[in-house]
Amino acid sequence: MPRSVTLFTGQWADLPLAELAPLAKKMGYDGLELACWGDHFDVDAAASSKKYVAERWQLLADHGLTCFAVSNHLVGQAVCDRIDERHKAILSPEIWGDGEPEGVRKRAAKKLALTAKAARAFFDAKPGRGAKDDFPAVVNGFTGSSIWHSIYAFPPTSQAYWDAGFADFSKRFGPILDAFDKVNVNFALEVHPTEIAFDIASAERALAAVKQHPRFGFNYDPSHLGYQGVDYVKFIRTFATRIFHAHMKDAWWGHGDGSAGVFGGHTTFGDARRQWDFRSVGRGDIRFEDIIVALNDVGYRGPLSVEWEDIRMDRVHGATESAAFVRRLDFARSAVAFDAAFDKKNQ
Repeated sequence: MPRSVTLFTGQWADLPLAELAPLAKKMGYDGLELACWGDHFDVDAAASSKKYVAERWQLLADHGLTCFAVSNHLVGQAVCDRIDERHKAILSPEIWGDGEPEGVRKRAAKKLALTAKAARAFFDAKPGRGAKDDFPAVVNGFTGSSIWHSIYAFPPTSQAYWDAGFADFSKRFGPILDAFDKVNVNFALEVHPTEIAFDIASAERALAAVKQHPRFGFNYDPSHLGYQGVDYVKFIRTFATRIFHAHMKDAWWGHGDGSAGVFGGHTTFGDARRQWDFRSVGRGDIRFEDIIVALNDVGYRGPLSVEWEDIRMDRVHGATESAAFVRRLDFARSAVAFDAAFDKKNQ
């Protein structure tokens, strides 16, 4: 069967879930990937209250929706980052506290570990869930990075300097991944600039840093790879067993006026000078058919979750056409070889 098509709610957190759920159904989605901000998924409540998780599922069910993953990108970003005033805008007062960087990082790590417990409680309460669920519990997110600021290696940057950054990631995320393991939940990093992994080479290095921890994998998102020049189909094949979740998100590149390059020139999204920008799914340069083939080849059976971002387009229009595009594009892998019928014994 084709995969479920879901909508990541992170860009819709201005809408209460009670308003977004019926809208998502109307736009053509099978389910929601719930963001842990706005009122969409409360980590503390889910970790401590059976009533809360039952009410979340009931709200989804009332609108014919399901869920396969929750996402805590904003908290994850603060775990390894060099904290500055920008983080205050994306973190709760509880995690920001007095803004002292190490305190912020430690509180963020504690909250991300709690997210695993919350996700386990939530998915254990999924209506109709059997002893063996089709999809293990997944938390998508970011990691932040203590070395992203050194992406361009000047002043001259040694491998020892970068090794220290990956060691910091290992130190901070090792205990988090162990917490995920204890409750049978996978952490899926969205490979993305500003994270410890932002392309294939750094993703391999991140995996090595956590000693190939079984709970560390990826929320595949081609939009963050294509404009960098990274082979986003090769990414799927390289990390075949580590693709825990998949975002359908588009981007275009090479469309600016030559004023700003891959690094963006300190321009904002939608600026016509930009070399790249995010686009509504199907309107950019990502080769989604190649992605579907590769996902089929590696046996990925999880949802295709639209992360809708296109500053040039009305979001309801864009999310509606994106759902239809992904549904039309997706197909199940063949259960028989096309040439099997040539064999007389099959006739």
